[in-house]
Amino acid sequence: MALTSFRPPQATAALLPDGRLHLHHGPIDIVAEAFGAPPAIRAAHARAAARFAGILDDLVAELPALRSQSAEVAGTVARRMAAAVAPFRPAFITPMAAVAGAVADEVLAALAGPGISRAYANNGGDIALWLGPGESLTCALAASPLDRVTVRAADPVRGIATSGWRGRSFSLGIADAVTVLARTAAMADAAATMLANAVDLGHPGIQRRPARDVQCDSDLGDRLVTVAVPQLAPDERAEALAAGLRAAEAFRARGLIEGAALFLQGEMQATGALALVKGEASG
Repeated sequence: MALTSFRPPQATAALLPDGRLHLHHGPIDIVAEAFGAPPAIRAAHARAAARFAGILDDLVAELPALRSQSAEVAGTVARRMAAAVAPFRPAFITPMAAVAGAVADEVLAALAGPGISRAYANNGGDIALWLGPGESLTCALAASPLDRVTVRAADPVRGIATSGWRGRSFSLGIADAVTVLARTAAMADAAATMLANAVDLGHPGIQRRPARDVQCDSDLGDRLVTVAVPQLAPDERAEALAAGLRAAEAFRARGLIEGAALFLQGEMQATGALALVKGEASG
């Protein structure tokens, strides 16, 4: 999710025909849903819409700090972002790597409340989950064969995020996509960014450009981001995926993620909770 200093028209909140809540403001586009009795759902929607109204303005006000590795931030969402990326340092990462997930977490916190049994906020594919005792949610994933994953209340997972060079954000690596399960959507977002960077190899056909040349105010500055990847040989795909898998398993060992799946040109590697899902999908 790219943020700029331009403030677009005010935030909007509307019900979709199926009853889900649609929240939109500039680059932020969220579909959220709460489950419970109708009065509880209406109250949840009102809380979420009220909280959402000021999020983008708060983030824009702190953009210089959010694009930095070291500047302090003050806002609630900004602090969520900074906390999510901190465990991945000293590698280069700014709070912007967790922006979509952190916004989803914030909206979800407003949705949850009296009479709500479960809820989710989906911010462009970065999903925050709230589950009451005994509840579960099945989330669709845009990656085959992992087309869906079920998260249960007893699981530690409360966030799902996907990143890759083909996605909405820039990547230093060559993964088509990396999907991560973590304890928050912000943590999943940050980890997915780092793992998408880690799926990489030296190859003369991979095209990269300075991030600043693609988006003048990118937090990545002059770092080279991937803009094209040729068809790779099987051993090259294996090498790149193995590098990403090593990073994913290291993150999982540190408790930063619960699982990850890495995709490159029709091939996949997975660890943790998503390795179990992969086994179910292929079984």
